[in-house]
Amino acid sequence: MPNIPNILSLLRIGLIPVLIVVFLLPYQSAPTWATGIFIVAAFTDWLDGYLARKWDQTSPFGAFIDPVADKMIVAVALLLILYKTPTWYILLPVVVIIGREITVSALREWMAELGQRSAVKVSNVGKLKTAFQMLSIACLIYYSPILDLPTFEIGVTLLYVAAALTISSMLSYLKAAWPMLTS
Repeated sequence: MPNIPNILSLLRIGLIPVLIVVFLLPYQSAPTWATGIFIVAAFTDWLDGYLARKWDQTSPFGAFIDPVADKMIVAVALLLILYKTPTWYILLPVVVIIGREITVSALREWMAELGQRSAVKVSNVGKLKTAFQMLSIACLIYYSPILDLPTFEIGVTLLYVAAALTISSMLSYLKAAWPMLTS
């Protein structure tokens, strides 16, 4: 039976093609609309987890679809940003963030097969990484200054903070799994 948290995760996946189309539109307002779409998606990331816990609506499907939706929207948004600004200083954190997501997803899957999934559960550093990542992506999609704030430059800085937190959280997951990896 569908529940609201799962519907929100599916909405996030449904917003991906909308984000792509709007981001690529040749209109001056496209970055504003694309940023709004991404912010809605980022908000549903937080809201679905909050509601699932508050209303006790956790489910195996929700445990599967929520991280998939999160990783898909983030990866697509990062690739769109890289498409718009194809430079090494954008490529580097994008590779780090997407590489970490692949590594940690594979690690969690492997640990689950061993019955040790709880050893690599989401940490506070992971949650902080997500917050910096979402804020940086919103700034980078918007691109233009807001008042006198250099939105793009702030976004790049936040993206590097997110990349550093990404490495830190990945290392903590690998450290937790190391005894099983080396046995």
